[in-house]
Amino acid sequence: METDIPPGGAPEGFVSGFACFVGRPNAGKSTLTNALVGTKIAIASSKPQTTRHAVRGIVHQPDAQLVLIDTPGLHKPRTLLGERLNDLVRTTWAEVDVVGICLPANQRIGPGDTYLVSEIAQLRKRPLLVALATKSDLVSPERMRQHLLSIAALEEKLGIAWAHIIPVSATTDDQVDLVKEKLISLLPPGPPYYPDGEVTDEPNETLVAELVREAALELVRDELPHSLAVTVEEMGLREGRPDTKPLLDIYVNLVVERDSQKGIMIGHKGARLKEIGAAARRQIEALLGTPVYLDLRIKVLKEWQRDTKHLNRLGF
Repeated sequence: METDIPPGGAPEGFVSGFACFVGRPNAGKSTLTNALVGTKIAIASSKPQTTRHAVRGIVHQPDAQLVLIDTPGLHKPRTLLGERLNDLVRTTWAEVDVVGICLPANQRIGPGDTYLVSEIAQLRKRPLLVALATKSDLVSPERMRQHLLSIAALEEKLGIAWAHIIPVSATTDDQVDLVKEKLISLLPPGPPYYPDGEVTDEPNETLVAELVREAALELVRDELPHSLAVTVEEMGLREGRPDTKPLLDIYVNLVVERDSQKGIMIGHKGARLKEIGAAARRQIEALLGTPVYLDLRIKVLKEWQRDTKHLNRLGF
């Protein structure tokens, strides 16, 4: 980044820091992250526990840099993978300046929301808290008013203080800029952490794997999603092609836990796997700006979510 950073570390008046969004599954965390960054860096799905690792998205302004961390949802773990994802969430909470708590306006505030907020309230170094009434486009003004009152009531109930309470809809872009403005207003003075224009520190291979997994999650409607991992085995431009007609070869493994799940992924005469590949390829080409040849293979790793060796190999 072309910035004249003085010996103290930050340009005059520059602020920077980290924020993360938390909330129940399907609360709008990833969709809001993408809206704020201005491009798709986190996959969004109606399936619980879609996010599997901390994705960093970077918001740039002339006087500020906000690093958003999209984390997995905190949940009751049933596997070693679930335990590791929860550990990742708690570690992230302890390191950020601001936590945005996504409380969908089309759902009542329930025990899961209260549990999340109370867990953050117990941190030794508590971040600033912002309440985000997500999915504001789905409710009437009266329903939103009741929802905001319920959010405000959590202050006394849980012994916290909201820095801001903001209704927002990432899908209709309603008040997304206000969320950005308020989050940045809570950041401390500091230097830019990433070069200007960089929107994520995720390697392309990770983004590609996530887009393939998103396509699979949307097209496979069974219990399979929790058992699915995706790895990019090889990725590179095909040799011997003219510069004006590049083709990016990508070889991907879709990892499942049982042979029966392999059949589900492939579908009748390979139809489902072709559909997943076509949907993923469109997203990947849009992301990378180049034509793609996508090769998908199904691999069975028995009980990988519970196996330390498999989890380590898959990057968890």
